[in-house]
Amino acid sequence: MNLYHCAIDLKHEAKALAFAAALDHWMQYLKARGVVRDWRLLRRKLNLAADSCRDFLLEIEFDDMTQLDRAFRVLGEHDEEVERLYGAVSALIAHSDFGLYRPFPDPERAERMALL
Repeated sequence: MNLYHCAIDLKHEAKALAFAAALDHWMQYLKARGVVRDWRLLRRKLNLAADSCRDFLLEIEFDDMTQLDRAFRVLGEHDEEVERLYGAVSALIAHSDFGLYRPFPDPERAERMALL
């Protein structure tokens, strides 16, 4: 499994519930297309975070790098539905940071370590 980690701040005028709804529509579309394993949206609580932490955290799970690649290919499609769903989410975002993570040690690494 791979975890695409997105730290997000919304535009000042954006409503958090509108963002959550738009994101749900977009992620459900991607999940129905089979290019996302699962996802979850989290929001900072009680403003308990370092200054570098954004307000929202979106975690998107992928089975493997092939599935992640297929998700990015969906973004590149010239399709009205894709543009509408993605646009509804991205229009509300002011700032975002991204990272790709994996469980560690991963099964392959754990197996090599066991052979030593």
